[in-house]
Amino acid sequence: MSILDIKKLTASVDGKEILHGIDLKINPGEVHAIMGPNGSGKSTLSYVLSGRMGYEITGGDVLLNGESIMELEADERARSGLFLAFQYPVELPGVSGMSFLRASVNSRLRERGEEEVDQLSFVKIVRAESKKLGISDDMLKRAVNVGFSGGEKKRYEILQMALLKPSMAILDETDSGLDVDALKIVSEGVNLLRHPDRSMLVITHYQRLLSHIIPDKVHILSEGRIIKSGDKSLALEVEENGYAGINDAA
Repeated sequence: MSILDIKKLTASVDGKEILHGIDLKINPGEVHAIMGPNGSGKSTLSYVLSGRMGYEITGGDVLLNGESIMELEADERARSGLFLAFQYPVELPGVSGMSFLRASVNSRLRERGEEEVDQLSFVKIVRAESKKLGISDDMLKRAVNVGFSGGEKKRYEILQMALLKPSMAILDETDSGLDVDALKIVSEGVNLLRHPDRSMLVITHYQRLLSHIIPDKVHILSEGRIIKSGDKSLALEVEENGYAGINDAA
């Protein structure tokens, strides 16, 4: 059974249809990448899947672990195992990072009918995961994302993913705003989280991210449709020739 199964998905924003029938199936352990020019519908797809308000699904279906998520709110989708890493992570002034992380993890545990983790045990778990991602104790003591650099915000999101253990992770332009060193650190964190029971959908403009996070499949999105799919060599084709030739052939 696939982790994520998108069937003829159509969606609109403010009455304008943006997605025109997306079909995509991601199996356990697979990493898929979606590439496309500005305005192709990449971020819209991530927001529609995560249940963001203002994005209306007008047709099709989305199955997560075999169950439709069409009627679920964003928080219900998250507790069911869907994770979205934002292109621009938001700051939450006044919200302690550790409290935020523990509340999120315990919410997932309750959804699975498992026992919640106490504060002392949670601190040990967080520090172990943080060390892998180069996240300092100082970062964990701050309010969520407040005063963080672009790279720190992205690493903090990968830490969230490591703790929540989603079955399906969507990374919306994780490389946005990262320098070469930060990109490498974030990519290494993502690669550490690759697992036979976890799938990922990486959304990006550029091939450079896919040099670090090697995808199993690459899909080109244009004007709300997937116009071409292939292996990682398709990303190199885009890097060399741009999207124009692929659009013309489609």
